[in-house]
Formats: sequence, structure tokens, C-alpha cells
Amino acid sequence: MGCGNKDNLPKSYPMVGGDGPQSYAQNSSYQKGVMDAAKELIHEAIINKLDLSIMGLSHASGTFHVADLGCSSGPNTFSAMQNIIEAVELKLIQLAEHQDPSALEFQVFFSDQYDNDFNTLFKTLPHSRIYFAAGVPGSFYGRLFPKSCLHFVYSCYALHWLSKVPEEIVDRNSPSSNSDSIHCTGSVKGVAEAYSARFRNDVEAFLNARTPEVVPGGLIVILISAVPDGIPFPKTAAGVLYDVFGSCLVDMAKMGLISEEKVYSFNLPIYHATPKELETLIQRNKYFSIERMEELNHPMRNTPFTAEDYTSNLRPIFEEIIMDHFGNEYVNQIFHNYTIKIAENLSIIEEKTNDIIVLFILLKRIISTD
Repeated sequence: MGCGNKDNLPKSYPMVGGDGPQSYAQNSSYQKGVMDAAKELIHEAIINKLDLSIMGLSHASGTFHVADLGCSSGPNTFSAMQNIIEAVELKLIQLAEHQDPSALEFQVFFSDQYDNDFNTLFKTLPHSRIYFAAGVPGSFYGRLFPKSCLHFVYSCYALHWLSKVPEEIVDRNSPSSNSDSIHCTGSVKGVAEAYSARFRNDVEAFLNARTPEVVPGGLIVILISAVPDGIPFPKTAAGVLYDVFGSCLVDMAKMGLISEEKVYSFNLPIYHATPKELETLIQRNKYFSIERMEELNHPMRNTPFTAEDYTSNLRPIFEEIIMDHFGNEYVNQIFHNYTIKIAENLSIIEEKTNDIIVLFILLKRIISTD
């Protein structure tokens, strides 16, 4: 099932904005756990891999530029940016010729899709921040910044979102038509291949866009949801969650509340790659080296979730997609039914919670010898 949008421009999938009870800001504790798990690794990356002298910043003159690609509406992004800046300051202090890091200024670019809730983001900027803040709307699958502008790029739980649903899975006449699922969890082999090809193109576009933007020696940290090598995605907890969600839509179509055609044409624009896939894709780009790639130990990995917890985490992420495709009349009922069905399948999901992992990927912009 697919979005049916034939536009060649990247599709926007914003999180639920504001700070209400169903907002992303109030329901992103899992993503915060990802950020917390990566904190020490980011510190180590900056201390051990960031060469400020190559960037002309070893004497703390100039401005250190950081970008969060996929920042959403906060507050997680503020903690992540603070962590990065503190690590850079610590590195400056450790330099023999420098004891005062305060002379170096910091510029943080908060970037997300055009219809991201930047209003809430900037209303909640920490008053104690020591950086200049700017918003950069747009897709990270294209250029966002001038050449040699960025020293550090951070992207958390964003790169598994596709620029668009693969067109061939929406075409009823295609052998890759996705008629029995809302993701690549069904029986059609070509659907998984189409998702993988779309992800491959998107990762290539992401890295190609960053190549001119990141200064030589600059770092990129990517935190991304993935599937362990050798485990089929339909067998994972996420696969089951997506199938349950799809079954809710099918049930509502059978009740005559939404059209079967709408259900058929709906697909989730998300792809969970394996570590091997990601490593291969990154290595195809000749301008970034993989400095570190490992699985994060998420602090909530073994935390038991209720059906309500799953819905609270999922709704801020999927609500806008549902409303865009089906309208807002039955949104509450869809998620109510989803909670009921998750409760019925909770034991199956709990058995598979370790089958979705989070990867920490550290890339370094290769210094050209030309």
C-alpha cells in the first residue's frame, strides 16, 4: 500500500507539533534514550577524532558550526547540541596552548522539513544556551548549507525516513505492487527490494549533499534504527507493530469508514536497514570514512511497554501521515483500535523487542590530497 504522491520532491512527514499531551515533545522519551546512549560516544568522537587545527579553530578564534538534521520540535535536540558543544569546549581546554574555550563562538543550525513546528522549537530554546541559533527548513536529501560551512553534523532517528514511498509499490500493474501490507512486511518480494532501492538512493543523496557542506576533517554522527543482519524485518517487533497498524486500517475499510482504495494506496515511508547495508552504502561515497559503527545499548531496551505506551510513542510520529492520507475524521478511532490490537499481540511483540537495534555511526570528511 502507498502514499500515491507522484511528486518528485521529497515528501514531508512532520511530527505532531506543540507541547500538548499527544505532541512529539511530550512523547519522545525513547528518542531521548537513543541520545543519552550516544552521549559518551559523541564525547569520545570529538576528543579523539576532531582536529580543530585542520579547521583553523585550534586557537579558539572563529565560529564552530553544528547542524542537527531532523531536529523536530524539541526538547531532545537542545540536550544533544549542548552535549556536542561541551565536548568541543573540553577539547579546547585540553589543547596545551588553550585554557579558555570561551573565545570560540558556536552557531547551531536546527534543520527539519518545511512544515516542522519551528515555532515551538524556538519558543522553548534554553535561555542559558551559549550558542547562536538558526532554523534551516528543507529536506536533508538535498543541499541545505554553503560549501565548507559545517564542522559537526548530528542526525538522530531521522535517516530511516524515506524521501518518498517507492512509486512501483503503489502501481497496481507493477509486480512490486504492495497489496497486502503497509510496509515491506507482506509476501511480495519486490516490495522489500523497492524499499531497499529507495533507501539506497536516499542515503546516497544525503551523503552527496553533505560532501560539499562539511569541512575537511569534519564529523557526522548518525543515530539510526536498524535491523540486525540475518533477521527478516517482518519478524521484528517493528514489523509486527506495522502489521497491526495495517490491520486496523483494513478493519475500518471493512466497516465502510474509510475506502479500500485509500488503504491499498497507503504505505509507511520508513525503511530499517541492516548494519551491513548501511556500511556498504556509506563506503560507496568516497568522501567520508567510517570511523566508528556500533550498536547502542538503549537504556529502555528491556523496559516493559504497555499497549498505551506503544500508541503514545507512535501517534506523534504517524498522526500527520494518517491525516494527510485519510483525513482527520477517524484518527482517534484508528489509534484507539490500534491500542486494543497491540494489547492482544503484546506477548508476541515483547519476544521480538531486541530485533530492532539503534546504530551509532561516526563519519569523518576525508581530507583531499588533490
